[in-house]
Amino acid sequence: MKSLLLKIIVASTLTLVLGIASGFSTIESITTWYQYLNKPSFNPPNYLFGPVWSVLYLMMGVAFALVWHSQDTRKRQAMWVFGVQFVLNLAWSFLFFNLHQTGWALIEIIIMWLSVAWTIRLFYPIKPLAAYLLVPYLAWVSFASVLNGAIWYLN
Repeated sequence: MKSLLLKIIVASTLTLVLGIASGFSTIESITTWYQYLNKPSFNPPNYLFGPVWSVLYLMMGVAFALVWHSQDTRKRQAMWVFGVQFVLNLAWSFLFFNLHQTGWALIEIIIMWLSVAWTIRLFYPIKPLAAYLLVPYLAWVSFASVLNGAIWYLN
């Protein structure tokens, strides 16, 4: 039990810290470039993104830790795919906010969505709870994909 708790703390802290760092790298663009873009009516207020992503990063960390702690021989591939989707997650912010490449970010987030779905598919037979913890993340990435597409289209 102690090793599972330690893995949850390590994985959750790492995902949260990297996610927050990625978010901080976008602050300048949010207060300058992003505020002047044409956005759809369903665009959430900026203050909502931080808390939502923080909860999602924590859930991602717990999901990863549950798979990491398992004795299942398939966990290595599942953890690798999780890493790929997480790198894609961080890269999206850079593409969209730092490089202002809304079209490339749209293509990238679609690939990210596929990799999150693949991660859920791989996590489920190892630890169903880990897969379920990623479902809200997939839902948010789905929404973010539509939002990204709308912003690309409107601009």
